[in-house]
Amino acid sequence: MIIQYESIKLNLEHLTEFDASKKSILFFHGFTGSANDWLNVFQKIDRRFNKIALDLIGHGKSSSPSSVNFYMPDSQVNQIEKVFNDLRLKGTILCGYSMGGRVALNFALAKPDLIKGLILESASAGFKNGKERETRKKFDEELATFIENNSLEDFAAMWLDQELFGTLRRFSNDKLKRMREERAKNSKTGLANSLRGFGTGVMPYFGSDLVKLKIPVFLITGGLDDKFTQVNQSLKKSFPSAKHKVLTTAGHNTHLEEPKKFIEAVNSFLSRF
Repeated sequence: MIIQYESIKLNLEHLTEFDASKKSILFFHGFTGSANDWLNVFQKIDRRFNKIALDLIGHGKSSSPSSVNFYMPDSQVNQIEKVFNDLRLKGTILCGYSMGGRVALNFALAKPDLIKGLILESASAGFKNGKERETRKKFDEELATFIENNSLEDFAAMWLDQELFGTLRRFSNDKLKRMREERAKNSKTGLANSLRGFGTGVMPYFGSDLVKLKIPVFLITGGLDDKFTQVNQSLKKSFPSAKHKVLTTAGHNTHLEEPKKFIEAVNSFLSRF
Protein backbone atom coordinates (compact mmCIF):
# COMPACT_ATOMS: atom_id res chain seq x y z
CA MET A 1 0.00 0.00 0.00
CA ILE A 2 1.40 3.39 -1.00
CA ILE A 3 0.59 6.67 0.74
CA GLN A 4 1.50 9.89 -1.06
CA TYR A 5 2.95 12.68 1.08
CA GLU A 6 3.91 15.81 -0.83
CA SER A 7 6.46 14.62 -3.43
CA ILE A 8 7.35 11.33 -1.71
CA LYS A 9 5.82 7.88 -1.39
CA LEU A 10 5.46 5.97 1.86
CA ASN A 11 5.10 2.20 1.68
CA LEU A 12 3.01 0.17 4.12
CA GLU A 13 3.01 -3.61 4.46
CA HIS A 14 0.18 -5.76 5.83
CA LEU A 15 -0.73 -9.43 5.51
CA THR A 16 -4.51 -9.19 5.73
CA GLU A 17 -7.03 -6.78 4.25
CA PHE A 18 -7.32 -3.58 6.25
CA ASP A 19 -10.54 -3.47 8.30
CA ALA A 20 -11.53 0.11 9.15
CA SER A 21 -13.77 -1.11 11.97
CA LYS A 22 -10.80 -2.59 13.88
CA LYS A 23 -8.21 -1.01 16.10
CA SER A 24 -4.73 -0.93 14.61
CA ILE A 25 -1.13 -1.45 15.64
CA LEU A 26 1.42 0.38 13.51
CA PHE A 27 5.01 -0.92 13.50
CA PHE A 28 8.21 1.06 12.85
CA HIS A 29 11.46 -0.77 12.03
CA GLY A 30 15.00 0.15 13.05
CA PHE A 31 17.79 1.83 11.09
CA THR A 32 18.72 -0.18 7.96
CA GLY A 33 15.56 -2.26 8.36
CA SER A 34 12.22 -2.26 6.57
CA ALA A 35 8.55 -2.98 7.13
CA ASN A 36 9.24 -6.59 6.10
CA ASP A 37 11.10 -7.08 9.39
CA TRP A 38 7.73 -7.33 11.13
CA LEU A 39 5.88 -9.73 8.83
CA ASN A 40 6.77 -12.85 10.82
CA VAL A 41 5.50 -11.15 13.98
CA PHE A 42 2.17 -10.10 12.43
CA GLN A 43 0.68 -13.56 12.20
CA LYS A 44 0.44 -14.10 15.95
CA ILE A 45 -0.39 -10.60 17.12
CA ASP A 46 -3.87 -10.06 18.63
CA ARG A 47 -6.48 -10.61 15.88
CA ARG A 48 -8.56 -7.68 17.12
CA PHE A 49 -6.00 -5.36 15.56
CA ASN A 50 -5.03 -4.45 12.02
CA LYS A 51 -1.28 -5.08 11.79
CA ILE A 52 0.51 -2.54 9.61
CA ALA A 53 4.21 -1.73 9.17
CA LEU A 54 5.62 1.42 7.62
CA ASP A 55 8.80 1.69 5.60
CA LEU A 56 10.22 4.80 7.24
CA ILE A 57 11.51 7.55 4.96
CA GLY A 58 14.76 6.47 3.30
CA HIS A 59 14.12 2.77 3.88
CA GLY A 60 12.55 -0.16 2.08
CA LYS A 61 10.10 0.77 -0.67
CA SER A 62 9.48 4.30 0.61
CA SER A 63 11.13 7.23 -1.12
CA SER A 64 14.72 8.30 -0.38
CA PRO A 65 14.68 12.01 -1.21
CA SER A 66 17.91 13.99 -1.42
CA SER A 67 16.58 16.73 0.87
CA VAL A 68 17.41 16.06 4.52
CA ASN A 69 14.31 18.07 5.49
CA PHE A 70 12.09 15.04 4.84
CA TYR A 71 14.02 13.06 7.47
CA MET A 72 13.74 15.65 10.24
CA PRO A 73 11.51 14.97 13.29
CA ASP A 74 8.72 17.38 12.31
CA SER A 75 8.49 16.05 8.77
CA GLN A 76 8.33 12.45 9.99
CA VAL A 77 5.45 13.42 12.29
CA ASN A 78 3.63 14.91 9.29
CA GLN A 79 4.28 11.82 7.19
CA ILE A 80 2.88 9.49 9.84
CA GLU A 81 -0.10 11.78 10.40
CA LYS A 82 -0.83 11.48 6.66
CA VAL A 83 -0.90 7.69 7.10
CA PHE A 84 -3.35 8.08 9.99
CA ASN A 85 -5.59 10.38 7.97
CA ASP A 86 -5.57 8.35 4.76
CA LEU A 87 -6.31 5.07 6.57
CA ARG A 88 -8.62 6.72 9.11
CA LEU A 89 -6.81 4.90 11.88
CA LYS A 90 -8.47 4.75 15.27
CA GLY A 91 -7.63 3.19 18.62
CA THR A 92 -4.07 2.92 17.37
CA ILE A 93 -1.05 1.51 19.19
CA LEU A 94 2.45 2.37 17.97
CA CYS A 95 5.26 -0.19 18.23
CA GLY A 96 8.78 0.90 17.33
CA TYR A 97 12.14 -0.83 17.45
CA SER A 98 15.37 1.12 18.13
CA MET A 99 15.29 4.07 15.68
CA GLY A 100 11.65 3.21 15.02
CA GLY A 101 11.04 3.50 18.75
CA ARG A 102 12.41 7.04 18.66
CA VAL A 103 10.16 7.79 15.68
CA ALA A 104 7.16 6.42 17.60
CA LEU A 105 8.04 8.44 20.68
CA ASN A 106 8.50 11.58 18.59
CA PHE A 107 5.04 11.10 17.07
CA ALA A 108 3.39 10.27 20.39
CA LEU A 109 4.67 13.47 21.94
CA ALA A 110 3.63 15.56 18.94
CA LYS A 111 0.20 13.96 18.41
CA PRO A 112 -0.82 12.35 21.73
CA ASP A 113 -4.54 12.42 20.92
CA LEU A 114 -4.08 10.11 17.93
CA ILE A 115 -2.74 7.09 19.81
CA LYS A 116 -3.93 4.89 22.64
CA GLY A 117 -0.71 3.15 23.63
CA LEU A 118 3.00 2.95 22.92
CA ILE A 119 5.40 0.00 22.70
CA LEU A 120 9.09 0.88 22.59
CA GLU A 121 11.59 -1.91 21.90
CA SER A 122 15.24 -1.14 22.68
CA ALA A 123 14.64 2.59 22.24
CA SER A 124 15.83 5.76 23.94
CA ALA A 125 14.72 9.36 24.49
CA GLY A 126 17.95 10.81 23.08
CA PHE A 127 20.91 12.42 24.81
CA LYS A 128 20.36 14.88 27.64
CA ASN A 129 24.07 15.65 27.89
CA GLY A 130 25.15 18.12 25.20
CA LYS A 131 28.69 16.76 24.96
CA GLU A 132 27.41 13.21 24.46
CA ARG A 133 24.99 14.46 21.82
CA GLU A 134 27.76 16.22 19.92
CA THR A 135 29.97 13.13 20.07
CA ARG A 136 27.14 11.01 18.66
CA LYS A 137 26.34 13.62 16.00
CA LYS A 138 29.96 13.44 14.82
CA PHE A 139 29.80 9.63 14.79
CA ASP A 140 26.54 9.70 12.78
CA GLU A 141 28.06 12.07 10.22
CA GLU A 142 31.13 9.85 9.86
CA LEU A 143 28.83 6.87 9.39
CA ALA A 144 26.77 8.73 6.77
CA THR A 145 29.97 9.57 4.89
CA PHE A 146 31.07 5.92 5.06
CA ILE A 147 27.74 4.88 3.55
CA GLU A 148 28.16 7.34 0.69
CA ASN A 149 31.74 6.28 -0.06
CA ASN A 150 31.42 2.51 0.20
CA SER A 151 29.17 -0.23 -1.08
CA LEU A 152 25.98 -0.99 0.84
CA GLU A 153 27.18 -4.57 1.12
CA ASP A 154 30.30 -3.42 2.98
CA PHE A 155 28.25 -1.09 5.17
CA ALA A 156 25.69 -3.78 6.05
CA ALA A 157 28.49 -6.16 7.05
CA MET A 158 30.13 -3.47 9.19
CA TRP A 159 26.83 -2.40 10.77
CA LEU A 160 25.81 -5.89 11.85
CA ASP A 161 29.32 -6.62 13.14
CA GLN A 162 28.90 -4.08 15.97
CA GLU A 163 28.99 -5.40 19.51
CA LEU A 164 25.41 -4.11 19.93
CA PHE A 165 24.31 -6.89 17.58
CA GLY A 166 26.74 -9.50 18.87
CA THR A 167 23.90 -11.77 20.03
CA LEU A 168 22.78 -12.16 16.40
CA ARG A 169 25.75 -14.46 15.96
CA ARG A 170 23.54 -17.20 17.40
CA PHE A 171 21.99 -17.45 13.93
CA SER A 172 23.32 -19.55 11.06
CA ASN A 173 25.70 -18.05 8.51
CA ASP A 174 22.96 -18.35 5.89
CA LYS A 175 20.51 -16.32 7.98
CA LEU A 176 23.13 -13.67 8.73
CA LYS A 177 23.92 -13.49 5.01
CA ARG A 178 20.23 -12.90 4.23
CA MET A 179 20.09 -10.16 6.87
CA ARG A 180 23.06 -8.39 5.31
CA GLU A 181 21.52 -8.73 1.86
CA GLU A 182 18.20 -7.25 3.03
CA ARG A 183 19.95 -4.24 4.54
CA ALA A 184 22.00 -3.74 1.40
CA LYS A 185 18.75 -3.29 -0.57
CA ASN A 186 18.28 0.13 1.00
CA SER A 187 19.36 3.40 -0.59
CA LYS A 188 22.67 5.09 0.19
CA THR A 189 20.94 8.47 0.13
CA GLY A 190 18.13 7.23 2.36
CA LEU A 191 20.39 5.75 5.02
CA ALA A 192 22.85 8.66 5.06
CA ASN A 193 20.05 11.22 5.31
CA SER A 194 18.30 9.21 8.02
CA LEU A 195 21.39 9.66 10.16
CA ARG A 196 21.66 13.36 9.33
CA GLY A 197 17.97 14.07 9.89
CA PHE A 198 17.04 11.74 12.74
CA GLY A 199 20.22 10.19 14.14
CA THR A 200 20.46 10.01 17.92
CA GLY A 201 22.93 12.89 17.81
CA VAL A 202 20.56 15.30 16.04
CA MET A 203 17.14 14.30 17.39
CA PRO A 204 15.75 16.37 20.27
CA TYR A 205 16.06 15.09 23.82
CA PHE A 206 12.58 13.87 24.75
CA GLY A 207 13.24 12.91 28.37
CA SER A 208 11.81 16.07 29.92
CA ASP A 209 8.56 15.69 27.96
CA LEU A 210 7.74 12.09 28.83
CA VAL A 211 5.69 13.10 31.85
CA LYS A 212 3.14 14.58 29.41
CA LEU A 213 2.33 11.17 27.91
CA LYS A 214 -0.73 9.92 29.78
CA ILE A 215 -1.18 6.81 27.64
CA PRO A 216 0.01 3.32 28.66
CA VAL A 217 3.63 2.73 27.65
CA PHE A 218 5.35 -0.66 27.38
CA LEU A 219 9.14 -0.83 27.25
CA ILE A 220 10.84 -4.02 26.00
CA THR A 221 14.56 -4.74 26.10
CA GLY A 222 16.82 -7.77 25.94
CA GLY A 223 18.58 -8.96 29.07
CA LEU A 224 21.78 -9.45 27.05
CA ASP A 225 21.68 -5.79 25.98
CA ASP A 226 22.94 -4.18 29.19
CA LYS A 227 23.11 -0.65 27.79
CA PHE A 228 19.51 -0.36 26.61
CA THR A 229 18.13 -2.29 29.56
CA GLN A 230 19.72 0.25 31.89
CA VAL A 231 18.51 3.14 29.71
CA ASN A 232 14.96 1.83 29.84
CA GLN A 233 15.03 1.15 33.58
CA SER A 234 15.67 4.86 33.96
CA LEU A 235 13.24 5.79 31.18
CA LYS A 236 10.39 3.92 32.89
CA LYS A 237 10.51 6.35 35.81
CA SER A 238 9.90 9.33 33.51
CA PHE A 239 6.54 8.12 32.16
CA PRO A 240 3.34 8.48 34.21
CA SER A 241 2.27 4.93 33.27
CA ALA A 242 4.97 2.61 31.96
CA LYS A 243 5.97 -1.02 32.39
CA HIS A 244 9.32 -2.51 31.44
CA LYS A 245 9.71 -6.12 30.29
CA VAL A 246 13.18 -7.64 30.01
CA LEU A 247 13.46 -10.69 27.75
CA THR A 248 16.40 -12.29 29.49
CA THR A 249 17.72 -14.40 26.59
CA ALA A 250 17.59 -11.67 23.92
CA GLY A 251 19.96 -8.91 22.88
CA HIS A 252 19.10 -5.60 21.20
CA ASN A 253 16.68 -6.97 18.58
CA THR A 254 14.27 -8.87 20.80
CA HIS A 255 11.57 -9.47 18.16
CA LEU A 256 14.10 -11.18 15.90
CA GLU A 257 16.03 -13.09 18.56
CA GLU A 258 13.11 -14.20 20.73
CA PRO A 259 9.97 -13.75 18.59
CA LYS A 260 7.73 -16.00 20.68
CA LYS A 261 8.54 -14.18 23.93
CA PHE A 262 8.25 -10.80 22.19
CA ILE A 263 4.82 -11.66 20.79
CA GLU A 264 3.61 -12.95 24.17
CA ALA A 265 4.73 -9.70 25.82
CA VAL A 266 3.08 -7.51 23.17
CA ASN A 267 -0.19 -9.46 23.24
CA SER A 268 -0.30 -9.21 27.01
CA PHE A 269 -0.02 -5.42 26.69
CA LEU A 270 -2.63 -5.29 23.91
CA SER A 271 -5.13 -7.25 25.99
CA ARG A 272 -5.85 -4.12 28.04
CA PHE A 273 -7.25 -2.29 24.99
